[in-house]
Amino acid sequence: MKNASVAAGRVAAAAALLALTALLPWLTRTDPALTVLHARYGDAPTTPEQLSDVRDQLGLGEGPFTFLGQWARGLLHGDLGTSWVTGADVGADVSAAFGVSVSLMAYAMVVAVLVAVALCLPTLRRGATRPPGGVGAGILAALPEFLLASVLATLFAVRLGWFPAQGWQSPASAVLPALALGIPAGAVLGRLGQDALPAAFAEPWVRTWRASGLPRARIARHAARRALPAVLPQAGLTVVGLTGAAAAVEAVFAIPGLGGTAVAAALDLDLPLLQGCLLVLLALGVAAAVAVGLLRRRLLGPALKAGALPGLARTPGGGPARHYAAGALAAALLAVIIWGLTRDPLQVDLAARLAPPSAAHPFGTDALGRDVLARLGHGALRTLAVAAAVCAACLVAGVALGLARWTAGFSEVANALPAILAGLLVTGLFGAGTAGAAVAVAAVGWAPLAAHTAALAETERASGHVEAALVHGAGRRHILRHHVLTGVLPPVTRHAVLRLAPTTLALASLSFLGLGTQPPTPEWGRLLMENLPYAERAPWSVLAPAAALACVGALAVLAASGRRR
Repeated sequence: MKNASVAAGRVAAAAALLALTALLPWLTRTDPALTVLHARYGDAPTTPEQLSDVRDQLGLGEGPFTFLGQWARGLLHGDLGTSWVTGADVGADVSAAFGVSVSLMAYAMVVAVLVAVALCLPTLRRGATRPPGGVGAGILAALPEFLLASVLATLFAVRLGWFPAQGWQSPASAVLPALALGIPAGAVLGRLGQDALPAAFAEPWVRTWRASGLPRARIARHAARRALPAVLPQAGLTVVGLTGAAAAVEAVFAIPGLGGTAVAAALDLDLPLLQGCLLVLLALGVAAAVAVGLLRRRLLGPALKAGALPGLARTPGGGPARHYAAGALAAALLAVIIWGLTRDPLQVDLAARLAPPSAAHPFGTDALGRDVLARLGHGALRTLAVAAAVCAACLVAGVALGLARWTAGFSEVANALPAILAGLLVTGLFGAGTAGAAVAVAAVGWAPLAAHTAALAETERASGHVEAALVHGAGRRHILRHHVLTGVLPPVTRHAVLRLAPTTLALASLSFLGLGTQPPTPEWGRLLMENLPYAERAPWSVLAPAAALACVGALAVLAASGRRR
């Protein structure tokens, strides 16, 4: 019954997403014929006759549902149609891009797993003696992928010449983009592993095994096995994310992958190509979810059905040193923000463009001569407030939908949707602006939290103390409030806090495309993206916002782990 409801949810969510995509030109209130002509011929002048011919060629006059019906009929015969822009076969283009992206994803997942294992090794060695640090994971998770890609390309490809700077010719071409994608993704997986391992070490069987004199390595191996089911759903979502949301890294290294193809198709309103990319991403998401589900059940074993799993154990807090470190870091960041608020963020001085740090400009200036410190300070409230609101909304939605077992298919589909496409859809409905960008990021950002919630809730419902409560006549609401939520909420909340910096970057990417906060309003992510072309010449222009995001990532981990469960 559960599998049938999940499958029905997948089909319904995928159908709704594909239908919304077919409505994209009409939702955005743009002339798709004009957009397609610009994509074909650049800024060359267009005539009414050309626009009329394109509308007739593409069948735009018949409406979106006619297009969707024709596309669906072609799909039943294995035909994804032809690109509106290039006229090429969509199936061939998508297959080629998918092959490149899957290869890149595989390399990036290897990097992510290695990073996650490296972050979890100290926790495995010390067991439950003290909680994990996690600051390093928070900083790595906050690193912008596009900035990391640019730094790696400049250092190891351009200056040292160790790896190709662009293209996709050999396995060597995958090293730098795999590092750029895999390090932040591995940091998130590693932090979730760090969070799950102390709970595993705190379970009663560990004390019994230690009293029996079993080797520490064997106990650590079984603790890792117990913690892995909580992390596996995120790994499955990461597989899809690294395939479809790698457009920025693909652009830096000129890699013809699926993420860049989907984003370009969305911006050009090339609906057949966009539909084909989404269909492949949705299929990959379902395949990854099924594989993860089977592996989780194998790891949990018969105890899952028997209701004999240990409950999510409580683990100790971080102690006063962690509180002091969080306070010191917060005070330093607040001092910088207040200092920046005393300066003018909009004053343009072309004579001082890209000026290095000095007494007049402590953090230097950007490409227009604007003070980086001022823009950092004035952008803090907007950046952090909007990102925090989005994370809070994602947390509420993720927990609520993750506890409802039938919503698993919806979270898989939401995770497969690139944030830029979500931004285009939301912008068409509500218009460009900060609120629209926030809604777009929240529309896809709840999926990882829902998957995490569902994995923990499944384990908690199969625990012995829940079975005992049921025997004593506890109702479903009592079980949910006093047993399931008490075990699920703390780790999922820490997961949501960990995503504060990545959420900031997702909002910035939409703003950079004109779908979010409009210039010249200062915003940390916009500071990064606007000054990225000048990073080699004026590294201070991107160092300040990148350091601020890293501080937020570290502070989020310190604050969230000060009190654990």
